[in-house]
Amino acid sequence: MPNQGKELNQVMKLKLQRIKELEEMGLEPYGRKYDKKNNIIDIMDMFEEEKEVVVKTAGRIMAYRRQGKASFGHVEDTTGKIQYYIRKDEVGEDAYEIYKKMAVGDFIGIEGILFKTHTGEITIRIQNFELLSKNMRPLPEKFHGLTDVETRYRQRYVDLIMNREVKETFLVRSKVINYIRKYLEKRNFLEVETPMLHPVAGGATAKPFITYHNTLDMELYLRIAPELYLKRLVVGGYERVFEINRNFRNEGMSTRHNPEFTMMELYQAYADYNDMMNLTEEMVSNLVKDMFGKESIEYEGVEINFGKAWKRITMIDAVKEYTGVDFNVIKTQEEAKKAAEELGIEIEEKMSYFKILNEIFEERVEKKLIQPTFITEYPKELSPLSKSKKDSDEFVDRFELFMYGREIGNAYSELNDPIEQKKRFMAQLSEREGGDDEAHMMDDDFVQALEYGMPPTGGLGIGIDRLVMLLTNASSIRDVIFFPHMRKK
Repeated sequence: MPNQGKELNQVMKLKLQRIKELEEMGLEPYGRKYDKKNNIIDIMDMFEEEKEVVVKTAGRIMAYRRQGKASFGHVEDTTGKIQYYIRKDEVGEDAYEIYKKMAVGDFIGIEGILFKTHTGEITIRIQNFELLSKNMRPLPEKFHGLTDVETRYRQRYVDLIMNREVKETFLVRSKVINYIRKYLEKRNFLEVETPMLHPVAGGATAKPFITYHNTLDMELYLRIAPELYLKRLVVGGYERVFEINRNFRNEGMSTRHNPEFTMMELYQAYADYNDMMNLTEEMVSNLVKDMFGKESIEYEGVEINFGKAWKRITMIDAVKEYTGVDFNVIKTQEEAKKAAEELGIEIEEKMSYFKILNEIFEERVEKKLIQPTFITEYPKELSPLSKSKKDSDEFVDRFELFMYGREIGNAYSELNDPIEQKKRFMAQLSEREGGDDEAHMMDDDFVQALEYGMPPTGGLGIGIDRLVMLLTNASSIRDVIFFPHMRKK
């Protein structure tokens, strides 16, 4: 687009000329502290018909209409947008000459009196103003806005300027995190911080990012989960801990996956996965009601009800309900493989019986779990950190929470038997040596921690990004992360 580039250069040259002219007038195009007294959202409620109300605010000019000796415009801050009106004979000729050198995108501080125009719009009649920062690069066209998705993600700062609903999405995100933090603190959970650089990658089945520490002369791994460190704190005597943390996984990217993402993880001594189910249902249901004043929200045209009792069903029963395949009857790997192939699912020759069960669940069941649903009783083979189900050597006390076909949370009764934990790690190590680079590494120090004794404990992780996606009707995880990762241009 050579013409567009030429036009951009011309506009920027004009803006640079305006900056030079302001400097020649003895002004700072990039101002200093401004005593902003009123947010725009508050100003809208301050207007009184019979009273002169003086306000002082600041923000970015988003509309600029100069008409001879008087001008209208709009200024916007984080809270909202308001119209202003400025007259040459009221601010003075010198001040108006400065104003004439301003434009859309500039930051301005304004002080004036509120009035209503003949169309009923609350407006600030400017008495004094101050240039706070000159814009040098033009904003996207007024009527076309910033619509290119890739540009929006790469230049989030422009996206936030042009699209107010994007600002609202991230305000909701902040409120969600704040609500969860306060909810847990009220229940005596202690917020903690654990390392981001791990000598051993663990706490989840995932491929880590690898880095290197020069002084220690050793490889380190960016955290894939904080689990093993949080459980060390339970060993140390903290009975309720949580962390709202960044995790990093060197895996594929999609509308639901970003290489770094935010999780809330908590651990509660003397609890189990049933307690975690109850806590999750209560916390998220109350969060929705608190934020929206109702128990249901609409996501991509589908109503999701958080008020009704959430469905709880085992993985085997869910597979049977949604596919007709009954793993209570199917007992061998060969039978499982045949059942999967009849459903049109390709199965690798070496895939185990329980991995086939999980594959069928992921391929044919997950997407049908629209309303909040707890899937319970996962195979032990897939859950190396979970306590075995009582009277079962094949399944564990674990659940995953699904909404709109997406995993939102994961929890279990934590394995606190150091002998069994070491066996599980050894089995994972064998898988890793067999080529599975997502399998857990052997963490001798964690086993040693368990040898000192960890009480029965329930643990829970909730994906903040995916939860916010639901609550803001966002179709991609990139819409709820300020600066998602992108390929190089």
